[in-house]
Amino acid sequence: MTASTLDWRLPRLRTGALTVCRRNWNVWKKLIWAGLLMNFGEPFLYLLGLGFGLGVFIGQMADMPYLTFLASGIVAASAMQTATFEGMYSVFTRMVPQQSYDAMLATPLEVDDIIAGEMLWCGCKALIAGVAILCVAWLLGAVGDWRALLAIPVIFLAGLCFAGPAIVMSAVSPGYDFFAYYQTLLLTPMFILCGVFYPVSTLPEAMQTFIQVLPLTHAVELIRPLVAGTSLEGVLVPLLVLAGYAVVFFYVAVVLVRRRLIV
Repeated sequence: MTASTLDWRLPRLRTGALTVCRRNWNVWKKLIWAGLLMNFGEPFLYLLGLGFGLGVFIGQMADMPYLTFLASGIVAASAMQTATFEGMYSVFTRMVPQQSYDAMLATPLEVDDIIAGEMLWCGCKALIAGVAILCVAWLLGAVGDWRALLAIPVIFLAGLCFAGPAIVMSAVSPGYDFFAYYQTLLLTPMFILCGVFYPVSTLPEAMQTFIQVLPLTHAVELIRPLVAGTSLEGVLVPLLVLAGYAVVFFYVAVVLVRRRLIV
C-alpha cells in the first residue's frame, strides 16, 4: 500500500450510518444474553475478587473505598475492551470472511456510512457493557450518588474513542492472529498502567508523562469522580483527548477501508 493509492477525501456523514448500526443491533439482539455475559462477566469477577478480596487489605485509595476506586476504573476499561473487540473481530469478520460490506456497497450505502455505523455500534456496545458494570457496582455499594448517571455519555464517548483504532487494525490486518499485536502492545499496557487498579501518580514521572498520551487514562479521569460522587475538575482536556482520538481514527479508518475494499 502506498500513499498514492489511498483516497484521502474527508468522510461524509449521512443517515446511512444509522442503517448500519441498526443492522448490527438486529443481529446482536438474537444473542443478547450471551453477549451481555461476555461483556461484563470478567469485569464482575474483578469487582468481586479484587474489590472485596484485595480491598480488605487496601481499605481506602485516593480518598475513596478501594471497591469504588476499582469499579470506576473497570467501567472505563470495560468500555475500552468491548469497543475494541467489536471494532477488531466483528468488523473484520463482516469485512473479510462474511463479505457483508460488499453486499452493503451494492446498495446506496458508501464506505463512509459503513464505518460511521460501525463506530456508532461500537459506542453502543461499550455503553451497554459500561452501564451493566455501573449497575453491578451500584448493587455492591460502590457508587457514590446519582451523579454516576453523568458517566453514561462519557462511556459512549470512550467507546467511540477506542472504536477508531480497532477498525484501523481491522483494515490492515491479514487475519485474526494479527490482533494479538494490538492486544499485547497497547490494550494490555493501557489496562494495567492507566489508573484502573491504582493512581497514575504512583508511577515514575517519565511513565506518567507517557500515560497521559493514552486515551484510557482520560476516560478513567472523567468516569472515576462521577462514579465516586467526588468533585470533577479539568474536564476539557480529557474530553478533547477522547473526542480527538475518535475523530482522527474515524478518518484514518475510512481511508484504509476504502483502500481495502477497492472502491
